[in-house]
Amino acid sequence: MSASIPALPDLLARRRSGYSLEQPFYTSQEIYEADLENIYYRDWLYAFPACQLTRTGSYVTMKVGAYSVIIVRGRDGEIRAFHNACRHRGSLVCKSREGQVAKLVCPYHQWTYELDGKLIWANDMGADFDATRWGLKPVHLRDVEGLLYISLAENPDDFAPFARDAAPYLAVHDLRDAKVAYTTTTVEKGNWKLVWENNRECYHCASNHPALSQSFSSDPEVAGASADGSISPKLQGHFDRCAAAGAPSQWLMSADGQYRLARMPLEGKFLSYTKDGVPAAARKPLGRVALADAGSLLKFHYPSTWNHFLPDHSITFRVMPLSATETELTTTWLVHKDAVEGVDYDLKHLTEVWIETNDEDRVIVEATQEGIASPAYSPGPYSPVQESGVTQFVDWYANSLDHLVAPLRVAAE
Repeated sequence: MSASIPALPDLLARRRSGYSLEQPFYTSQEIYEADLENIYYRDWLYAFPACQLTRTGSYVTMKVGAYSVIIVRGRDGEIRAFHNACRHRGSLVCKSREGQVAKLVCPYHQWTYELDGKLIWANDMGADFDATRWGLKPVHLRDVEGLLYISLAENPDDFAPFARDAAPYLAVHDLRDAKVAYTTTTVEKGNWKLVWENNRECYHCASNHPALSQSFSSDPEVAGASADGSISPKLQGHFDRCAAAGAPSQWLMSADGQYRLARMPLEGKFLSYTKDGVPAAARKPLGRVALADAGSLLKFHYPSTWNHFLPDHSITFRVMPLSATETELTTTWLVHKDAVEGVDYDLKHLTEVWIETNDEDRVIVEATQEGIASPAYSPGPYSPVQESGVTQFVDWYANSLDHLVAPLRVAAE
């Protein structure tokens, strides 16, 4: 492939749905940068659960490509997001990954900002200096039932349709009454799309995930979707039973395929993602899901998050590209805010299945990345039975870049 970015439209134009992508999609720095510009810098991105910011002045920073963002709880209780760049000479205002402050103070020249982003002190800037013009630049932020999303776009897409769809499903999980029990951050040496492709099927689960396979259903309908979009009577029966108990469950996917919600049954008699199938936080469950065997509310929202919301606890995953061949995966386990470790839950029991699964997936993604780097690699076909979810993700990805292909279509006509 030429190092020039115009090759990307050609690659998109000749892509075959139902097949893996050509090598440059997983290895090219130019395509990585195009993914950032056209997807990560434009779409709504999951940040973290709002309960992570418990007190006034508590903050978390996150990197999205070239951007650094501060998300902070203000004195009025509101959570806001700002670009982590001082308006004086651009220094990072907050250099730590998280912390708590009384004010946001740039360490370079001590320019000081209130927690709502207003500049309140800048020494020796002259009589004509207007501090009201030099507050921190805001970043769009929305909260849907305790999950924080940001958008770096100047004019982001309307968040309301997603919030409207997701809120009824999430409400019963009471995420605003949660606390963070544990967080892991893993860097996988693979392209972000490979991380997603691996997530969107369980074709590989039986041979790679011994612990998860005990609880996560082997039914392809759970991980993906039927080819014709239909829902089996067995799965529909599960949806109906959960809904009757007050937990919305029906399969819901956005028209553009960017997000999906559905409450899926677990395997056999398993009630949670634990090695023994016993709920990890049953003594003090998070949420009001009346059925112990309701399974997991599976929610994905491309490009940044998939989630599992169970009757006893919840788990969120955040996917963030670091380079063409590196991806950061952040996993957060949530329990009830009053749950006491060692009394209401055992941390190892709560986390071990997904800690093991994440590491097993890392090995898979890294081996796939290494294999794709070979000159012998060429796109292979996805299983229409087992990998419909992968096809759906890759189609969404290509459609997100469709405006790059449009000029080629016009020229051809």
